[in-house]
Amino acid sequence: MVGFKATDVPPTATVKFLGAGTAACIADLITFPLDTAKVRLQIQGERQGPARAAASAQYRGVLGTILTMVRTEGPRSLYNGLVAGLQRQMSFASVRIGLYDSVKQFYTKGSEHAGIGSRLLAGSTTGALAVAVAQPTDVVKVRFQAQARAGSGRRYQSTVDAYKTIAREEGFRGLWKGTSPNVARNAIVNCAELVTYDLIKDALLKANLMTGSCPPFSVWVPGTW
Repeated sequence: MVGFKATDVPPTATVKFLGAGTAACIADLITFPLDTAKVRLQIQGERQGPARAAASAQYRGVLGTILTMVRTEGPRSLYNGLVAGLQRQMSFASVRIGLYDSVKQFYTKGSEHAGIGSRLLAGSTTGALAVAVAQPTDVVKVRFQAQARAGSGRRYQSTVDAYKTIAREEGFRGLWKGTSPNVARNAIVNCAELVTYDLIKDALLKANLMTGSCPPFSVWVPGTW
């Protein structure tokens, strides 16, 4: 906006929420084949003994996995579970990143000077809350990535069918499988990422190496940050 500084028009919580989710979805579109390859490599040989699994390994390395999937299942197989993946990013990143500033202000009761404790609490809170909200989408995404497109043995035919099938066969708790370790992991990751960013930003501002205010993932205006 011409004539306004970034400090005059701070982004609202809604803008941060939607902005974080949208950015994460764009990143997911670009990197999804790599994520699918990672899942295939992780689950390879899970139903075989160690020696047999090593001898009959279908996937070898990231590039080898991608090429094998394209050759045997078609290019679209690299995007198995993309819909659930985008749902996950929109719900997960929006909460994890988009609500960080709002939660930090809640813990500091509106004070402009947030201590390390308040930042760590905000980071762990939004990281854990994001998992609690988005875990079903993560479960469906991984299930889709793990199943091969080739053949008639596909368990899930669509994203909606996957949610229904898991809930029907495993109960609603099945959609939240793996929540506890995921909560612990993402609480730590969120603290490491956002709190570190926050502290470095404050240090740079105090050293007068930059001017203006730029909360995590807010709107950036050239010449103001």
